[in-house]
Amino acid sequence: MPTNSRVLTAEAFGTAVLMLGGPGTAILMKNSEAKVLAVALGFGFSLLIMAYVIGPISGCHINPAVSLGLYLARKVSAAHALFAVLGQIVGAAAGGFIVWMIARNVKGFERGSFASNGYRAHSIGGYGLKAAIIVEVVFTALLVIVVLFTTTKKFSVGMGGLTVGLTLALIHLITIQVDQTSVNPARSFGTAIFADSSSDAMNQLWVFLIFPLIGAAVGVVIWLALDDSRQLEDTMLDSGPTRAVRDAASTALDTAVSIVDGIEPL
Repeated sequence: MPTNSRVLTAEAFGTAVLMLGGPGTAILMKNSEAKVLAVALGFGFSLLIMAYVIGPISGCHINPAVSLGLYLARKVSAAHALFAVLGQIVGAAAGGFIVWMIARNVKGFERGSFASNGYRAHSIGGYGLKAAIIVEVVFTALLVIVVLFTTTKKFSVGMGGLTVGLTLALIHLITIQVDQTSVNPARSFGTAIFADSSSDAMNQLWVFLIFPLIGAAVGVVIWLALDDSRQLEDTMLDSGPTRAVRDAASTALDTAVSIVDGIEPL
């Protein structure tokens, strides 16, 4: 079993690679019609490759939201999740620093928002705060659901990295225009700390720290509803109130089904 120090080191390395592949592409590549596709693939390929490189060591979370989702689903211990997140923070800062060191040597380079996540003036499509919140909750949930399903016995061994990498690329294709796509608090942190002080990157960072984590919890709930091999009681979400909500929803669904079944066909 990998030690906590190896988990931290692996997650730091993997997150740094993600920063080079994703924000690195966004910052170092000249603007073109293909840039959105290139950035999406940069993120997706980075995650795909790292899944096979550091996956056997740390599980290749390289995302605090994924670490939280796996912890809530009891897929990893609290210590594993904690050291993974610490590594992700270190790796995000290191990756952002490397990109900055490369970019600053280009004549006329201006840091600006440094490919940070943002809304309103920092949104490519001019989207606002509400749109950014919806994106971060919904698409982080999607990412966590996919990751959790790759850990089940029903999933084909060896296909996890490819599936999750393509999912991340798809998420970026859909949402880059909205808020530059976070779904990853470490990625957001790693660019915001190098953004120009005149930008709102640090002021808006809270959105991309909080709502991906909420999305992770939502993803675990949806995964439970989809995967009949796991129950609420098997997760860290188990509590009196959550059981009551689950039972009430189940009763309401059963009632609706019985009503529909009792309707005479026309």
